[in-house]
Amino acid sequence: MKTLNNQTLLYDEDCPMCNLYTAAFIKTKMLDANGRKPFVTLTDAEANYIDMDRAKNEIALVDTQNKKVIYGIDGLLKVIGFSFPVIEKIGNWKPMNYFLKKLYKFISYNRKVIIPSKENTHIKTQCIPDFNYFYRILYIVFATVFTAIILFYYSKNIPLIPNGNWTRELVLATGQIGFQFLFIQKMTKEKQLNYIGNLVTISLMGSLLLFPILLLQKFVSPIVTLGWFGLTVTLMIAEHYRRTTVLELPKYVTATWILYRLIALLIILNL
Repeated sequence: MKTLNNQTLLYDEDCPMCNLYTAAFIKTKMLDANGRKPFVTLTDAEANYIDMDRAKNEIALVDTQNKKVIYGIDGLLKVIGFSFPVIEKIGNWKPMNYFLKKLYKFISYNRKVIIPSKENTHIKTQCIPDFNYFYRILYIVFATVFTAIILFYYSKNIPLIPNGNWTRELVLATGQIGFQFLFIQKMTKEKQLNYIGNLVTISLMGSLLLFPILLLQKFVSPIVTLGWFGLTVTLMIAEHYRRTTVLELPKYVTATWILYRLIALLIILNL
C-alpha cells in the first residue's frame, strides 16, 4: 500500500465502525502512524481551522502541514484513492459520488442508533451527529421493510406458524413501533425517534441473524429453523435490555417489547 503522509482522520472513538476502518487504514499503511485522532482530543488551535459542527457529521481529513480539511466521503476517497486511484476515479464520477454522499449521510446521521453509546456530559467536544429527521425516518422505514421481507420468507419454513403474507409481516413490524410508542409519549420527539431507531436496529440485527438459515433452508430441518429463530429472539431481548440501559430508559420498555411479540404470536396462531 502507498502511505498518505501528513493526513489525519478525526474519528468518533465511541463509534465501533469509525474505530474499525480508521484503524484498518493505519494497519494497512494507507495512513501513517499519526493518521487518525479522536475527535474529543482536538485542541483549541485545531478547532480554529476545522469546521467542528461539520466534523461531527462527516469525518474530517486534516492535512497537518497546510491545515486544509476535507470532509466525509471526499476524505475517505482521498485516502483509499492514494493506494487505489481507480476507486477514487469511480467514486468521484458524479452519479456515483452523489450516491456515496447520500449513503454516507444515511449511515453517519444514524450511527448512534445503529450502535448507541452513553452521552458524556463532562466532555465538551463530543462527536455526536446532528439529529436529522429525514435520515432517521428513512432509516426506520428501511429497517422495517427489510425486517418484514426477511420474516415473510423465514416464517414459511416454520411449521408451527400459519402461512402468512407480506402484508401481515409489514403490519407486525410497524405495529411494534406503534405499540412501543404508547409507552414513550412523555419523551421529547428526538428521544422518541432515537429509541425507535434503536428498536428497528434490533429487528434489523435479528433479520440478519436469520438470513444465513434462510439461504440454507433446503439443507436445514424445520426443527433447526425453529430453534435458530428462538435463539435469535432471545439475543434480541438481551440486546434490547442492553440498549435501554445505555440510553437510560425505563426497564419496562423491554417488558412491553416482549409483551407485543407474545400478543402478535397468539394472534398469528389463532388466525
